[in-house]
Amino acid sequence: MTKLSAEAWAIVEGRHSDPFHYLGLHTEDGQTVVRAFLPEASDVEAIGEHGETASLERIHDAGLFAGALPNGSKRYQLRARYGDRVVNLDDPYRFPPVLTDFDLYLLGEGTHQLIYDKLGAHPMTLDGVDGVAFVVLAPNARRVSVVGDFNFWDARRHPMRRRGVGYWELFVPHAAVGDHYKFDIIGAQGQHLPLKSDPLAFAAEMRPSTASIVFDETRLPHPRPAPAGINALGAPMSIYEVHLGSWRRKGHNEWLSYRDLADQLPRYVRDLGFTHVEFLPVNEHPFDGSWGYQPTGLFAPTSRFGPPQDFCALVDACHREGLGVMLDWVPGHFPDDPHGLGQFDGTALYEHANPLQGRHLDWGTLIYNYGRTEVVNFLVSNALFWLERYAIDGLRVDAVASMLYLDYSRPAGAWIPNKYGGRENLEAVNFLRRFNTEVFARFPQATTAAEESTAWPQVSRPVEYGGLGFGYKWNMGWMHDTLNYIAKDPIHRKHHHGDILFGLHYAFSENFILPLSHDEVVHGKRSMIGRMPGDAWQRFANLRAYYAFMFGHPGKKLMFMGCEFAQEREWNHDRSLDWHLLEQEKHAGIQSLIRDLNRLYGAVPALHELDCDPAGFEWVVTDDAGGNVFGWIRKGNDAGARCLVVVNFSPNVYHNYRVRVPLSGKWREVLNSDSAHYGGSNVGNVGEVMALDGTVPVLDLTIPPLAAIFLVPES
Repeated sequence: MTKLSAEAWAIVEGRHSDPFHYLGLHTEDGQTVVRAFLPEASDVEAIGEHGETASLERIHDAGLFAGALPNGSKRYQLRARYGDRVVNLDDPYRFPPVLTDFDLYLLGEGTHQLIYDKLGAHPMTLDGVDGVAFVVLAPNARRVSVVGDFNFWDARRHPMRRRGVGYWELFVPHAAVGDHYKFDIIGAQGQHLPLKSDPLAFAAEMRPSTASIVFDETRLPHPRPAPAGINALGAPMSIYEVHLGSWRRKGHNEWLSYRDLADQLPRYVRDLGFTHVEFLPVNEHPFDGSWGYQPTGLFAPTSRFGPPQDFCALVDACHREGLGVMLDWVPGHFPDDPHGLGQFDGTALYEHANPLQGRHLDWGTLIYNYGRTEVVNFLVSNALFWLERYAIDGLRVDAVASMLYLDYSRPAGAWIPNKYGGRENLEAVNFLRRFNTEVFARFPQATTAAEESTAWPQVSRPVEYGGLGFGYKWNMGWMHDTLNYIAKDPIHRKHHHGDILFGLHYAFSENFILPLSHDEVVHGKRSMIGRMPGDAWQRFANLRAYYAFMFGHPGKKLMFMGCEFAQEREWNHDRSLDWHLLEQEKHAGIQSLIRDLNRLYGAVPALHELDCDPAGFEWVVTDDAGGNVFGWIRKGNDAGARCLVVVNFSPNVYHNYRVRVPLSGKWREVLNSDSAHYGGSNVGNVGEVMALDGTVPVLDLTIPPLAAIFLVPES
């Protein structure tokens, strides 16, 4: 055996940080020399570009070979013998770099918005050879190898080349779509880390397995677009929030696949009149009980329901039915599973090193370091990825409040102030502004929504005016106050009259969505129908009145699956909704009401055109606390576009109840939640009311118990 150099030993021992410096083709002392590391090979030849061959000497029993290549060839193959088998191989260490210098410049600057075109695993043909280019960020690693089905998961076989500020790359000839892979990393202190999944994997194994899977995302079928203007402030926007794993299930409690969902879900949602679906996070995640909110694979649709192209089919089916598709997106935190982003290169790469900044106390998760260029680039690019590759129409950003405040859910002394001594996370603010700026610049028809539970100003106002730049904000205050009100026995509601009135003091300070989300039907909060007081009839009447109140109130609408037919039990992610309840008239009646409310909301311009504009709302009844009655006028852009909404949250019927209106003549009762069709007592106004003449036109109404009525002027 030839005496080995330190570099050769580093290759044999799998710890060389720059394998291209030793392996592959080199000119030394006027000779063209080839070195290859092929464990378990007994003999190796180099084949020049004109077919000439040269035997390579085995210089170490582990499989290290070296020798001169005749005639100065620059392109070559290797021919290796493994027992009785002889194979021709393409040497990964003869290929040029994957990343260009311009790529490295943009990545270092943080302006390479589409990093998914470069990082991750990309099938390609390089120098006439098919294979896969692997690129991963690990700036503090001593050595990174890609391991997988193509190399027996042996980290010695494919150590990678370091480029720029810490991007490791390697083209692996004949690796292919469908291959499983991970990264084997030696950290900054020489520690051997757990195998890491690819942060930019486009597909992943089903849990509990955690390998990434080579997938060519450029070949995804592109879903047809959603209807134009579907996210506009003046458009009706009614969102059906769905957890894909528990909407329906098959006979043995098995998940529906993406294809199954594409066949069933969009038609159901459209039949009920919703304009959008919003999926709880579909990113790959290890724990079912996180509902997707602790993702480890931000670029991969979860494999639970099928491959990525089948998720495309689901989006396409939604668009075919005229629905917009929104995704819950989680840039606020990530789990610390060993295969994930935590301590990715042996240091706090994606998270803060200091646990006072880098660990979320409520959820036990890690918090992204928004002050790091590469992290912001990673997150912004991920947002753009879903909009470009999967034609998603909007992103709802989870837990924005936890991002905005450095002291979020932390006791005194357990957080680090910003540079001005304040509690605001200035780096997160800058990240959110950049995220929204990039989304709306590149995808002006898309939208974003913030789940933000504090009074942070201008969440849904443009960045150029000092806002965070979101399209919409969830109105958590409205949800909390109104659910608190409706849970009271009607006899006590007069003491909580302000819970309904207060929301209108700030209803137009943001572009609000009124959310009845998954968070309101779990963890002991009870289902929507479970919150309603009274006997069986009153419970359902209360719920009908509350839903009608919501659809008459300014703001876009969001409702979690199961709420539309009064699911009795709390939501359980491990089982289907209780669809058998629709066999009962009272549950079917709630579903019929939601269908009609959605259709009314879309058909009556006054109910949606000025949802986010104070010019679209006027109170007409605010002072009847004793009667639990509220009334208001909704207005559209046209002078005749008006709708009177009157809600009675008491079990009493009110006759000859006078309400002023802006227009004289006939007003048609276009919806009454007390209709027998919905399970009500059928008290109402027989379809129409004439406004009494006077200085101000007045309607003399019959107001049904625990109900809402909608009236529009006859044109």
